[in-house]
Amino acid sequence: MDKSFADLDWSLVQAFLAVADTGSLSAGARTLGTSQPTLGRQIKAIEAQLGAELFHRQPRGFALTQTGADLVAPAQAMRDAVQQITLRAAGQQERLDGTVRITASVATSAMHLPLIIARIRRLEPQIAIELVPSDDSRNLLYREADIAVRMYRPTQLELVTQHIGDIALGVFAARSYLADRGTPQTPADLPDHDFVGYDTSTDIIDGFAQAGIPVTRDFFNVRCDDNIAYWELVRAGCGIGFAQADIGRRDPDIVEIDMGFPLPVLPVWLTAHEAMRQTPRIRRVWELLAEGLKPLVS
Repeated sequence: MDKSFADLDWSLVQAFLAVADTGSLSAGARTLGTSQPTLGRQIKAIEAQLGAELFHRQPRGFALTQTGADLVAPAQAMRDAVQQITLRAAGQQERLDGTVRITASVATSAMHLPLIIARIRRLEPQIAIELVPSDDSRNLLYREADIAVRMYRPTQLELVTQHIGDIALGVFAARSYLADRGTPQTPADLPDHDFVGYDTSTDIIDGFAQAGIPVTRDFFNVRCDDNIAYWELVRAGCGIGFAQADIGRRDPDIVEIDMGFPLPVLPVWLTAHEAMRQTPRIRRVWELLAEGLKPLVS
């Protein structure tokens, strides 16, 4: 680590990184949960202590000087070291009571986890649960979550993973849609039907390509990236859509359609930081999440 940081207050290094990452005092202050004037004073303090200008003040924000750019890597190393200290100290906690923060996709958070979390609360009332629905990859290395439910296998070396199984996907349409438009029987019938697709994600387009059916974004007459809203569009009769098989099959207003081509599956992985995995409350929630998710997978 650069000697320039040896005697620095950690809060000043955080301030430096926040502005370096965001390019402005206002955005950096939001990241740290502080005020813009406070952050401005911290930037002046670190520059005074180091005896160097770290940022060029510009009309539209802050740009790193060469000195500032040279110090980003050692500052990030310092942040990583502090985070490791925090994680490993937290991982030594012996008590079961406390809070466990879980992150999962919006669809999984809304459609699967509530019943599982209710069971966790019944069995372990001393454990509080925070649920973070997000389709972004939350960073377990920085304690943005304790456990993540992923539909892919994370590859960071510091993470522990467990493959719970694979969730089947299905093709579905509302009864109201099929009553009006009929039911497609083969891929040759697809051009005669409306499909609900994603707006920016290419997952469904890629799935069609794997089945040997090339389509473009314009093939989908209605598009939405939010999976909860997406499913409601299918239920309302906007077109044929794709969903986790168990979700579609338990809806009485929805009919599953056999399109004659195989569908991919969604792998389900539990993930946690290795330093936190054996913390009693996190280990217990991990076990109960695995039990609750297993009925959903093959």
